[in-house]
Amino acid sequence: MAKKSKIKPPTGSLRRGSIGKAFVWVILVLLVIGLMGFGANGVGGRISSIGSVGDTDISTGDFFRGLQQELTFETRRRGSPVSIQQARVEGIDQRVLDRLAATAALTEEADTVQLSVGDDEVASQLRAVPAFQRAGGFNRDAYEFALRQEGLRPVEFEQELRNTAARNILQQAITGGLTVPQTYAKTLYGYLQERRSFRWAPLDAGLVEGDIAEPTDAELQSFYDDNADTFLTPETRKLTFALLTPEMMLSQIEIDEDALRGLYEDRSARYNQPERRLVERLGFSTAEEAAAAKAAVEAGETTFEALLEERGLSLSDADQGAVARDDLDGDIADAIWALPEPGLTDPVQTSLGPVLYRVNALLDETSTSFEDARPELELEYSADQARRAIQDEIEVVDDLLVGGATLEELVDETPMRLDTLDFTAQTRTGIAAYDEFRAEALRMTSSDFPEVRELEDGSIYALRIDDVVAPTVPPLTDIRDAVADAWRQGQRLEKLEALGQDLAEQIRGGTRMATLDLAARAERDLTRGDFIDDAPADLVADVFGLETGDVTFVLAPDGRAALVELLDISPADMTTEQAQAVTRQFNDSASNGLAADVFELFGQTVQNRHGLSLDPQAVNAVLSQFGTGGGQHGGGF
Repeated sequence: MAKKSKIKPPTGSLRRGSIGKAFVWVILVLLVIGLMGFGANGVGGRISSIGSVGDTDISTGDFFRGLQQELTFETRRRGSPVSIQQARVEGIDQRVLDRLAATAALTEEADTVQLSVGDDEVASQLRAVPAFQRAGGFNRDAYEFALRQEGLRPVEFEQELRNTAARNILQQAITGGLTVPQTYAKTLYGYLQERRSFRWAPLDAGLVEGDIAEPTDAELQSFYDDNADTFLTPETRKLTFALLTPEMMLSQIEIDEDALRGLYEDRSARYNQPERRLVERLGFSTAEEAAAAKAAVEAGETTFEALLEERGLSLSDADQGAVARDDLDGDIADAIWALPEPGLTDPVQTSLGPVLYRVNALLDETSTSFEDARPELELEYSADQARRAIQDEIEVVDDLLVGGATLEELVDETPMRLDTLDFTAQTRTGIAAYDEFRAEALRMTSSDFPEVRELEDGSIYALRIDDVVAPTVPPLTDIRDAVADAWRQGQRLEKLEALGQDLAEQIRGGTRMATLDLAARAERDLTRGDFIDDAPADLVADVFGLETGDVTFVLAPDGRAALVELLDISPADMTTEQAQAVTRQFNDSASNGLAADVFELFGQTVQNRHGLSLDPQAVNAVLSQFGTGGGQHGGGF
């Protein structure tokens, strides 16, 4: 960790005229120390680490590069730039810190137990990196050039190779041989792929409808008394609120022509885009390999996707997004723009070795004039000005409320409007569609005073609880129709249950389902994951609880019912290629998961034992580089 420099104050008396000079010298010294500590142009200088695990430092460079890689990845994945502010809100910076801390903990543990590899192993790994190769093999100049592109020195890179090798040895020692039994995957696959064949017939509520008479007053009263909880109303909060939205302010917004044209210039990248290409890339060790791969694709012997899969890569790994010519280095741009239509470029020599680029689409240049963009710009400008105007009202509203103004008085003094709402926890319409408002409405009590609150769209509101109506069961006279409908539904379910059980018993006694004048149908070889659209939701699950020849009746709460007769049980075929492949995948996945869990626990234990310390000032110093442009980078792919 970097040590903070101390400045010794001057001794002796100071004349009045010398006090100002001394103060200036102190400020200059502090400024120089600050620049030395971090570097005037980026991460560097004396702040070499942001923290440590034990004696193993977490370097500022690793944090800077790791965060930059995350920002680049997220930008490509989302198709739009990700700012450092957005990254911090989403916890991306913390994710990088956690990863670096875990790596440092393992390096510290490997050093503690004296795990390391020799120079021969490091040299062997260097010779295996394609980017460091030239025609004669490993090339020192290519090696150092590639590292400079990433802001690394050879000694740092080689030490990281040594540390990585030691961590891998440690990981293998901890997780090597951790596998689940072969029977795990076979049992799981057998369970999921076991199949059932059965015959079933739906029972419609119309079969019993004619048997249901209108309820008497006594039956309704008895049903109401026995099922009171069914008719319980939720707690209702009677609210009064004052609201001001951007839409309510739009009529007061005057369009500033100069500001509108300035907004158009700021949005020029949206309205005026150069010709672009949708591009993917795949690197190779040699130009000959790249040329052979292109020839194989064009001959139909393989595909670009298959080439990626051979490397363990996905299309997202190769995707470079939509790029303009000026985004690329000259040779790369020439190769991509030489294609008159989608296809593969010739091999291109880049700083990281030979590369094939695949162009998936050609995007024409777009140009939208100011007048064509004007409606959209006016809407954006007006909405922004309306939100600003609302922000100006917050202090006024707050002062009025603090001064004791009621909501009714508030709307007389401000542009806000008054409204009321009968609110329950299930209300999701109007202003209650906002999570913030719902949370506030449920939190407040009738004794709380209104306060100005903001909504995510820029609106503001102030809320008052007028009354809280506890859950209650309305009088029967108020909900007679609802009680009658519930009573009739209960009667239908009871009669369907009786009919279904009677028919099931007949089938068990030897009656064939086909003779019962029902719309019976057969299902063949269904698995547990299959679903029948017009059947009771639990029908398939219930079938898997039966034995061959069993008959059951299934009745769902929504009134759908069915008779079911199980015809056959087919165990999963464990001899097929699919079964073998899936069980291997199951076993590998479960074994990897087990190893990952064990290693994660080990890593947490190691980190706790050695102790993690972070320097918040150093972390913030790195983060500030992104906010001031230090996190930007240019160049080609």
